Amino acid sequence: MRKLPDEEWDGQTTTVCLIDWAEQYLDFAEANFVATTYNEKKAMFKSFFKQIDPMLPVEELTPQMVLNYSQAQMKARSGYGANKDRKNLVAAWHWGMEYIEPRLPAPNPCLIRKMPEVREPRYVPPEEDFWKVYEKAEGQDRVMLLAFLYLAGRRGEIFRLKTDDLDFENARVRLWTRKRKGGNFEADWLPMTTELRESLIWWLDNRAIKDSPYVFICTDQTPFCEEYYGKPFRFRLQLMRRLCKKAGVKGFGFHSIRHLTASMLFKRGYNVATIQAILRHQSPNTTERYLKTVGLEYVRGAMEGLFNKANVAQQ
Repeated sequence: MRKLPDEEWDGQTTTVCLIDWAEQYLDFAEANFVATTYNEKKAMFKSFFKQIDPMLPVEELTPQMVLNYSQAQMKARSGYGANKDRKNLVAAWHWGMEYIEPRLPAPNPCLIRKMPEVREPRYVPPEEDFWKVYEKAEGQDRVMLLAFLYLAGRRGEIFRLKTDDLDFENARVRLWTRKRKGGNFEADWLPMTTELRESLIWWLDNRAIKDSPYVFICTDQTPFCEEYYGKPFRFRLQLMRRLCKKAGVKGFGFHSIRHLTASMLFKRGYNVATIQAILRHQSPNTTERYLKTVGLEYVRGAMEGLFNKANVAQQ
């Protein structure tokens, strides 16, 4: 700057710091993604700036810096946690390459090699355990469990379900999701089974609050839930834990029911394309990941049958 003529000292520089990039991306994320996704990205940047100077110009961020951060996260948390941060950093940088002025430089320095990770497969309960839990549920909770099972819905999708999304005449249900590229809400119609239809009609006719636009709402009038009375659920952290304990089965959550639906369909002979349509995955690869553990059991059964035939042949 000392070398510049005096008249150029009042001009603005075009340098973008890492904190500028992060703040602009988080503003975008808050407006376009659900709260859990936004909070995940916000927590990632908070952790990122504990190790890397937020005032660093963007062009000075190197893959080595990102790699060092990722390795530190793997040691402190896990390989899975480090790779989740990497995914968010890559997405944020790509966004900056397209929307920030001046644009973030290419290539993306966050595109480093993934960390090794050990991911435990999600526990999917046996079908009989679900029905044991269902028998212990009452009222609205029973209807909600059926909705999770027959619609294979994500937690937020079921909690956001409105009466306008129920088409009883054509026996179908509309679910809204943001789990798509771009973060926009998109709707999909799913078939409404007879059992689910009857249960939903019963619940809407018998619930205490008739005029709520939401199907599932808080009806608990205890002091703890007083401020949530009549509002749609956001979290039900204790419900499944309590029901599983009463039923005497290994604990599982709402998302495990989505996996259970996929496994039940697979075991009944439906192909991946059909299951993909019900789960509303854009890629069949995602559906196949859901079915990995189920497929293992089928392979086991096939192998057992093979060895039984071999024994018969020897005899």
